Amino acid sequence: MADEDEEEDEEGPVVELGEVDPVEGAPVARPLSRLHYGVDKSEAIRREGDTTIRTPDGPRELGDVLERVDETYFETREGIERTVRDVIGRGPVPTSDDERESQ
Repeated sequence: MADEDEEEDEEGPVVELGEVDPVEGAPVARPLSRLHYGVDKSEAIRREGDTTIRTPDGPRELGDVLERVDETYFETREGIERTVRDVIGRGPVPTSDDERESQ
């Protein structure tokens, strides 16, 4: 009996999360983490430009975002991420439920 109680304590309570609609696109940091720094903007676009990222305005291709910036070289991941976020914004990413409510 004591063994069963110990097993329950180790597993913890079960929490059901329910159904969640996936959000289209990858978090901004994911494709940026696959690059090697320093990196030219053109190389970042060549390697990860077709990656769809999540933005507060909906999914966008990373290459389209990078085309809008003047910088041509990024020394660090933090630098390119800051630049990308300056273009796409820093607000919450809408979920499928958010999109349905706004219609």
